[in-house]
Formats: sequence, C-alpha cells, structure tokens
Amino acid sequence: MKPSSGGLAIEIVVPVFNESAILERSIRRLAEYLSQEFLYSWKITIADNASTDTTGAISRKLAEEIPNVGYRRLETKGRGYALRDTWTSSEAKVLAYMDVDLSTDLAALHPLIAPLLSGHSDISIGTRLGRTSRVVRGPKREFISRSYNLLLKRTMQVQFSDAQCGFKAIRSDVAHRLLPFVEDNRWFFDTELLILAERAGLRIHEIPVDWIDDPDSRVDIRQTAIDDVKGIIRVAGSIMKGAIPLQAIYAELGRGPIAAPARPSFFGQVVRFGIIGAFSTLAFALLYLLFQGPFGAQQGNFLALLVTAIANTAANRRFTFRIHGPERLFTQQIQGLVVFMAAWGITSSSLLLLHAIHQDASPSNELLVLTGANVLATLLRFVLLRIWVFRVRRSEERRGARTPKLAV
Repeated sequence: MKPSSGGLAIEIVVPVFNESAILERSIRRLAEYLSQEFLYSWKITIADNASTDTTGAISRKLAEEIPNVGYRRLETKGRGYALRDTWTSSEAKVLAYMDVDLSTDLAALHPLIAPLLSGHSDISIGTRLGRTSRVVRGPKREFISRSYNLLLKRTMQVQFSDAQCGFKAIRSDVAHRLLPFVEDNRWFFDTELLILAERAGLRIHEIPVDWIDDPDSRVDIRQTAIDDVKGIIRVAGSIMKGAIPLQAIYAELGRGPIAAPARPSFFGQVVRFGIIGAFSTLAFALLYLLFQGPFGAQQGNFLALLVTAIANTAANRRFTFRIHGPERLFTQQIQGLVVFMAAWGITSSSLLLLHAIHQDASPSNELLVLTGANVLATLLRFVLLRIWVFRVRRSEERRGARTPKLAV
C-alpha cells in the first residue's frame, strides 16, 4: 500500500457507551499501532453515545494528549446513530469502525482498508465465520451468530458471511450514497447497510479475522435478536415496495457482470431444474421426517415445503434461469411462494385422501404418497416458474438480441 497523497485517508470511529474501564488502554493501543504500521494519514474518533460515567472525561484527555485522536459527544444512544453521525461529517476517503474492546486483531486493518483505498471494493468487512478465521467465544454466542447469518442468507439471499462483526470499512462516496436509506440506528445498522449495498451491486470484500470474545459484553442478545428479525422484515418490505432506489444506486455505483449470461436452452433448463428438484425432494423428505413428530403430518408437510420452496426458488433463479442482480428479486420470491401454495395444495390434498382411505397410515406410507404428489407438484412448479415467475420479458429479449451471448 502506498502512502496517501492529499487529504485524510482513513477515519476510524470507535463507538462507546460507559466504557471507562477499557477506553484509555484500547485507544492508546490503537493509536500506537496506527503510528507504527500505517503509511497514510489517519484519524481516530471516539463517538460517545451519551455515556453517564467518566467516559467523556477520559475521551477528552486522550484527544488532547494523542495526535490524530478526536472526541465526539452525542446525546442520542445507538451504535448506528454514532456511525451515521460521524461518517456523514467526515472528510476521509475511507470510513471504518471497530469495537472499543479491540476483539479483532489489529493486524487485519491493512487487508481491511487496502481494497477500498485502491478502488477495488466498496465495502470491506471482517468475518469470524471464514474457514481460516480464528475465533474464541462461548458456544451460545457462536450458535446465535451462525443462526442469525444463516437466517439472513435464507431470507434475504445475501452472499456476505458475517453481518455483525464489529470491524468494517466503507468508501466515503458509497457511505454518503447509502446512509440516507439506512433507517436503523442501533445494532441492525450494519446488517441493513450491507443488505442495501449488495442489492445495489456494490462489491463487499471479506477478510477472515482473529477474534476473541469480550466476556464483559453488555449486549442484550434476546432484544437484539428480536430487533434484527423486525429489521429484516422492514428492509424486505421497503425493497419490495421500491421505497429504496436500488436501481439508481446500481447505475451510479454498482458493479454489474462483465457480460450478461445467456439463458440456458429449454433442455438445459429441464436438466438444471431436475437436479435442483432432486436435491429439494431429498431435503423435503428429511425435513418432513424431522417436523412430522412434533407438529403432525399436515403442519410438518407445510413447514418442510416452505423451507425447501424458498431455497428452491433461489436456486432455480440463479442456476436454472441464470438471473442475477437485485432486479425483481423479492417479487420473484413472492411469486415463488404463490407457486409453493399450489404445490402445498397438491400434497396436502394427497394426505387428506390417504387418511380418508387409511386413517392409521404410517409415516412411511405418508412419505411415499407425499413423494409421489411432490413429483406432480414439481412438474407444475417448473411450468409456472418458466412461463410466469422467470419469464423473459420483451424488453429483455430485445436487449439480448443486441448483446453477444455466452456459450450455454
């Protein structure tokens, strides 16, 4: 990495709330590291979220004693609010933040910042879930983190692996374009920003980190989880309603594919759909056997179909019909759920018929009948996906006729 020329290269925000116990030690350690290891201009800003202890006094002392350390007092609580306020007023080319406990090894700062200063990427995030990440934390927090990120992948179809790691950076021009559309001011702020960035076609760079859990963390896990689920529903609704101009941001900052892939031939679609359908059928059978015991036959069938339908629609969108990018993503998922309801109608009717004939049908007989009904439902799903959900519109046909196609 070359030294920056002109202006402030990076501003690192450290949001704090009543962190007097560790604040001075962490800021001095961070400033020392930057002074010794960074070749470009930097600034640390302590963003105080209305602390009521001696955090303010310690922060002012640090700002006076250490060059390039600043203090910003905020009367409103919320990590997202602190980042929004400080990033919006910053003149740095790259904006970053990290947790005050410095759980993430500072050696990851260079690879976090480099792709942004070079212009290669738009947002850079640390991930604790990468194969080469080294993480020390309790099983409860590990389970919650992995479950949350899995929920994000399944519901929002995102590609980034770790939304909550307190170690992120963003190019200032990207931040100023996205921040007006990020509503959350608390812990969901990171997730919302990343969802909008990915939907707008921005490049998110991930780096594996070494991370040690802070045993003194005061995050209310239960309330945060509830707020996160509410946030996911809100963001999904906003995108579906078109309240966020993702296409305009995509046109301005997004990184589209180098060449638009051609849709597979009809035979290619059938083969791809069949492969995905085989995996979906196997997943459905396993999920049904899992859900049937605690929920009963009909409820187990519904839940198994719902889970596999969401994954099936996403897989067919990407592989069978080769549709990429954010355009009509949520509309197509909703249409996929309508197709799911039709499939559920077929399979649930087959169960009702079986129980009308044999009231004491065993789970294995139920599964056999459901598998047969699922084959019929799969054929119906392919037809509806091809002629309705993922149909080629005339505007796309005209655009495709003018664009050289890739080999199928």
